[in-house]
Amino acid sequence: MAHSRELLQALEQLNPRPWRGIVYRHMFADYPPERENTLGARWNPPEVPAIYTSLARETVLAEAEYQINMEPRRPLVRRTVYRIQVSLQSVLDLSAADALAGLGLNRAELVAIDHTACQRIGGAVEWLEHDGLLVPSARIADGINLAIYPNRQGPDYEFRTLDSEVIHKPPTGRW
Repeated sequence: MAHSRELLQALEQLNPRPWRGIVYRHMFADYPPERENTLGARWNPPEVPAIYTSLARETVLAEAEYQINMEPRRPLVRRTVYRIQVSLQSVLDLSAADALAGLGLNRAELVAIDHTACQRIGGAVEWLEHDGLLVPSARIADGINLAIYPNRQGPDYEFRTLDSEVIHKPPTGRW
């Protein structure tokens, strides 16, 4: 994916910082929490792997429920929320509305089903070799998500599961 010079220059004006903290990840069935999204989603074009997390449990649940409600039928598999310790070296914080506006992204594009505008930003962030991106949740007003770009793991990268909570068990006889 080619990145516009204007977008790259705007991103280079931001101050990347190390980030360390607890995040939450929702997963279906037996998928491990470190499993990368390689198909593309809001903040990663298909050629850029990402791990989507939230800074709060209620945010990760709101994000998951939205995705589930988009499906024609609710999944009948186990659902698990993981609490994870993360340490990244180069994170851009776009969680404030003015930060997104400075990159030409408005609220309508943030919450749109078409992820093209957000993917352009996420792809450029990863191309600039940052390993994370803090962004506002598209589902909960004060929620913040952390998109992790595992291709950019530095020597101090940490992604360690602290605990997990099964929030849905399928009917007997199903996984």
